[in-house]
Amino acid sequence: MSVLIYTETEKGVFKKNAFEVASYGAALAEQLDTDCVAVAINPSDASQLQSYGVAKILAIKEAKLDTFNAKGYATAIAQAAKETNAQVVLVSSSADSKFLSPLLAAQLGASFAPNVVALPESTAPFVVKRTAFSNKGFAHTELTAAIKMIGVANNSFGLHEKETSASVATFTPTLEDHLFATKTTSVDKVSGKATIADADVVVSGGRGLKGPENWGLIEDLASVLGAATACSKPVSDLGWRPHGEHVGQTGKPVATNLYIAIGISGAIQHLAGVSASKVKVVINTDPEAPFFKAADYGIVGDAFEVVPVLIEKLKAFKAHNA
Repeated sequence: MSVLIYTETEKGVFKKNAFEVASYGAALAEQLDTDCVAVAINPSDASQLQSYGVAKILAIKEAKLDTFNAKGYATAIAQAAKETNAQVVLVSSSADSKFLSPLLAAQLGASFAPNVVALPESTAPFVVKRTAFSNKGFAHTELTAAIKMIGVANNSFGLHEKETSASVATFTPTLEDHLFATKTTSVDKVSGKATIADADVVVSGGRGLKGPENWGLIEDLASVLGAATACSKPVSDLGWRPHGEHVGQTGKPVATNLYIAIGISGAIQHLAGVSASKVKVVINTDPEAPFFKAADYGIVGDAFEVVPVLIEKLKAFKAHNA
């Protein structure tokens, strides 16, 4: 019996969510008095996982899986789960994991709970706490199948280092050609910037910036904070920013440690997509903007006056504390 975790990589490098899932998996394995086993697809250095409590690492080296393919990935992970006699399988809450999760659960005949924010409240029965209603509430869900599958919510459990001497073994799944009937011909990615999915801090702008020519304000603040940039739906609809930066219920969900909203009024769809962020800061000229009701900190003022001062103060703070 084991806890199997799927640890995501990009170009061979582990993503931040891989270490969070490993941290959760190690803690759960201790709770269940078993081992935490990781499966990684085409990793460049699988041994990094042993810093987070993993007892064994199954490294899959397969050229067919160089590009994400939901059916191929789900099949490979399912075979790893059966090989290790896994009683619990963990994935992250990334877009890729959400895509493969139902396929994986179906292959394993598993009960699946997504958006889980904490370790099981009990293991007999097996009950987990997860977000519901666009993060407006929590559901306590019992998993009753022999195999339990959990999707760990982003930035919910955190990273917890626990050094181990994990063994690394090569695992070769059987992948039939029909799994790859759909092929990826090209992938366009932004490079050199923090991504919304992996960033601890996101700086987001809305129509209050008045035009794309003022977006440097967002980028300058993000640069100081080492943050990703994002935008509201109207901004992407107007073509000021690419749709890949649109966050909210109809865009990318955000669960960062710090979310800064500049010139965004806070429509309910936007709030639903960012409410899982731990700290929300709002800068807006309208004191009645709905976002202030959801904010942890609010500044009523003109972004063109407030943000430059904030940038200078942050630069001074960083210089003094370097």
